[in-house]
Amino acid sequence: MITEMEQNKETEQENGVNTPDSDFITEKIKQRPIDKKKLLRRTMITAAMAVIFALVACLTFLILEPVLSNWLYPEEEPAPIELPAETEEMLPEDMIVDDSEMVQEEEPAEVKLQDEQIAQVLDNISLDVDDYLAMYNGLAAAAREAAKSVVTVTGSVSNLDWFNDPYESKDQTSGIIVADQGKEIFILVNYENLEDAETIMVTFGSGEQVQAQLKLRDSNTKLAVISVAESDVNKETLEGIVLADLTGSSSNSAIVGKPVIAVGSPLGTSDSVCYGIVTSNNTTLNMIDSYYKVITTDIYGSGDASGVLVNLSGQVLGIIDNTHNSEDMKNLVSAIGITELRRKIEKMSNEKEQAYLGTYGTDVTIDANERLGVPYGAYITEIELDSPAMAAGIQSGDIITAIGEKEIKTYGDLVGAMIELQPNESVGITLMRQGPEEYMQMEVDVTLGKLE
Repeated sequence: MITEMEQNKETEQENGVNTPDSDFITEKIKQRPIDKKKLLRRTMITAAMAVIFALVACLTFLILEPVLSNWLYPEEEPAPIELPAETEEMLPEDMIVDDSEMVQEEEPAEVKLQDEQIAQVLDNISLDVDDYLAMYNGLAAAAREAAKSVVTVTGSVSNLDWFNDPYESKDQTSGIIVADQGKEIFILVNYENLEDAETIMVTFGSGEQVQAQLKLRDSNTKLAVISVAESDVNKETLEGIVLADLTGSSSNSAIVGKPVIAVGSPLGTSDSVCYGIVTSNNTTLNMIDSYYKVITTDIYGSGDASGVLVNLSGQVLGIIDNTHNSEDMKNLVSAIGITELRRKIEKMSNEKEQAYLGTYGTDVTIDANERLGVPYGAYITEIELDSPAMAAGIQSGDIITAIGEKEIKTYGDLVGAMIELQPNESVGITLMRQGPEEYMQMEVDVTLGKLE
């Protein structure tokens, strides 16, 4: 019996139709051809996006890294520079115990005998060549020790000669190391020879040269403080650096007649040394809002001398500056006293601008006070044009007796008070002005400027 399915199959074979059971349908899948341009374009876009992402990530890291570092590990602010207080040199006669009370208990005859014995001993003292050699060896040792804090500062300027060929001109001067903040070394230098310098280089005693940056300068004294980053200095050089001893006293009249050593460039050449004595320290410099004493010596040096004067204990007495000498002693080494400069150096090292009042002045003498009735204070001899003092109505002949709550008895007190003030600060000034019969007290308010 033939089933219906077999009949259908026979029918399909007769009609030439293949059945699934006998033949399988095969398909050939043809791959689409690769579009190389499109692939290259997508690759370039992907690479560009990766580069952009990397740049954005780097930029974000660079911006945020210091912020995050400072937030997580805040860096301590360097402590303000504070220079040591002044100490007077201990002289040999100061080391003798004061036995005046003991002498009073002795018999006059015994005292006279002791004096005669001392005089006899002194008369018998004689010095030979070896003694003088020993003294000068001691002076040389003191000079070498003081020179450890002295550096050579060179300012370089690029110019063109007549034939348009480039050349470099250099000016040199001596500076002293005044402070070490831990990150920077601060050097005091006469900036007049470095006025137009494009680069400033410091040469230490080891011979190493390091570039320096200007911190602040004083237009009155032409002195400036420059700094050198400790990270730029070799370890060996750092270990050999010695800070200058700024504890000397230049205002004490006892230094007159005492021996001093000039180190730096007293003869106009680096690393030169001269010996001499102090001839005076009673000359003052008349500068705006300033009061400085000048130390003169019998040392014959260069008109371009620079460096420092030190006593035999190595204490700095003054910064050499011959520009204030008179014509008849222009080559004798002189210096601006360290006593009056100390606070100025400290202020410049801390990058604090000098407040400007605009006065010249002097002290009121005892004779003027007792005979003429002039009150003690800072006697104003001159006022700068267009200065804060002139704007406040201060006049020549006025006597400033107080700034704020600070009493002023001398012009030096006024200068000291100005050191503590800041530019643009408003302060009340008490002054005495001469009236028809007597001095009258006045109060004025002054907005201080900045000393350029």
